[in-house]
Amino acid sequence: MGYRNLKECIDDLEKHGHLIRIKEEVDPDLEMAAIHLKVHAQGGKAILFEKVKGSKFQAVSNLFGTLERSKFMFRDRFEVMQQLVQLRNDPVTALRKPFKYLSTGLAALKALPKKSSFSSAGFKEIKISDLPLIKHWPMDGGAFVTLPQVYSEDIDKPGVMASNVGMYRIQLSGNNYELNKEIGLHYQLHRGIGIHQNKTNKKNVPLKVSIFVGGPPSHTLAAVMPLPEGISELTFAGALGGRRFRYAYQDGYCISLDADFVITGEVYPNENKPEGPFGDHLGYYSLTHDFPLMRVHKVYAKENAIWPFTVVGRPPQEDTAFGGLIHELSGTAIPHEIPGVKEVHAVDAAGVHPLLLAVGSERYTPYLKTKRPAEILTQASRILGTGQLSLAKYLFISTDDKKEINCHDVKDFFKYVFERIDLKRDLHFITKTTIDTLDYSGNNINEGSKVIVAAYGDKLRELSTTVPPSLYSAGFISKGVILMEGVVGIELTEFTSYDNAKSEIKKLSEYIQSNIGEFSGIVQIVIFNDFNFIANSKSINDYVWVTYTRSNPSHDIYGVGEFTENKHWGCTGPMIIDARKKPHHAPELKVDAETEKKILRFSL
Repeated sequence: MGYRNLKECIDDLEKHGHLIRIKEEVDPDLEMAAIHLKVHAQGGKAILFEKVKGSKFQAVSNLFGTLERSKFMFRDRFEVMQQLVQLRNDPVTALRKPFKYLSTGLAALKALPKKSSFSSAGFKEIKISDLPLIKHWPMDGGAFVTLPQVYSEDIDKPGVMASNVGMYRIQLSGNNYELNKEIGLHYQLHRGIGIHQNKTNKKNVPLKVSIFVGGPPSHTLAAVMPLPEGISELTFAGALGGRRFRYAYQDGYCISLDADFVITGEVYPNENKPEGPFGDHLGYYSLTHDFPLMRVHKVYAKENAIWPFTVVGRPPQEDTAFGGLIHELSGTAIPHEIPGVKEVHAVDAAGVHPLLLAVGSERYTPYLKTKRPAEILTQASRILGTGQLSLAKYLFISTDDKKEINCHDVKDFFKYVFERIDLKRDLHFITKTTIDTLDYSGNNINEGSKVIVAAYGDKLRELSTTVPPSLYSAGFISKGVILMEGVVGIELTEFTSYDNAKSEIKKLSEYIQSNIGEFSGIVQIVIFNDFNFIANSKSINDYVWVTYTRSNPSHDIYGVGEFTENKHWGCTGPMIIDARKKPHHAPELKVDAETEKKILRFSL
């Protein structure tokens, strides 16, 4: 809908039964987040908190909690936006069917930002301490903004059309930030704002930053859309919302006139402070590290402003619906950006960045004597060199020349790959490279490895659905469970330290080799600890979360009968992934038991 502000959206959701109100006072220290988590887990409605302890402002969460509700908010614009994406990918389509795409021209008229006067917006100046200072998880370093639109401009190309709007988390309090004067920005230098900062650093001048919170939901979605370089998030927000992005400049800072709150400030060259910890979307804390410090200039709020927030944690969470919405809007873009690639799925249950599944093409198969991965290896390299897809650790890619396979059906896709994988040939490692800052499976922040698993060809095996009997009689194995067809999870009785992992797994490999006849239908063995898998569960979420968030491919993948030939690694028996908790891993997120008891007073 063409909402003019966040309140119009909230009123519309309430009118159609998509919103609940909590009228009692709620503590922003853990209680609001705990309520959100509980309601979201139930597939519940958006939540309006009418009384936030310590603040006069209301707050709202779970707006995007389900894909259905997200699409409802954009119900009159969704199809038009899909058509716009399609036209960007295939402009000839408009010439073939001009009347079908007539409405997209009207949508484009809504895309251009509109400059107006700052005084027309009705902002009043406030302080950071006036905001709902929401702490989400027990070990968080303070209060965070979790749905910000962080705006910055290119110093060499000033103005809104060359600006960047991204969703980077903001720490408002805690650590050694001086309240009301300093806040922390968490982003990497390869992101849009980081490129802007790098330019101002070289000129030894501060970067002016504006943080918009609230406003129409199209503005929030625009901040997380993976838009091609050169396309403004502001134009996307206008087209999606059916209303031009309204802005003004005040004291040299860009102000979103439809936002509920605006925080302005400067980031000075090489000025950092410790930020974090923060309970993040992988299901673990991201720990305390130095990140850019923003010196607060001014903070603005509308008279009846509403503070939107979300809570991230082990998926699925509200950002899962974000991902689903983005896929439905832009799912056709990948084949045009990466030739030969039909689709890519960043698996939400694995924390998005650790695990990618992809369907590619093998168009040159007739020239090969046997079916084997060829073109999909080239496509895999393109995938890992594209935007945020480059943060992935594991990429499984396959294709089929007889039927369409669907990488969004995670279990079925893995089954297809595991039936065909040649473990002597199909694993390709990239070592000593960068991974997601939030991923602590590597030895240092931002450091880790990647593996491409490219499997294509005829079916090689029937996958086993039972634990090989010999594993039950091994004295050093305390638990065995089938995680999915062809995958066994085991827990070892011997795990003294990470330094002993190689010797422990060598012992396991030799034991399996001596009983190899029982493992013809097993492709992968996952070693875990401190986790209760449900035996033969139909859900694959536990398997992908534990396996792919707790392992670093180069260090934690082993194999039965492993070998290295001409610098290529392979194995003759099952691959083994050490997915146990390591000393360098970040702690996983756990809700506070006392807070859980406190929120029982609410009828949720």
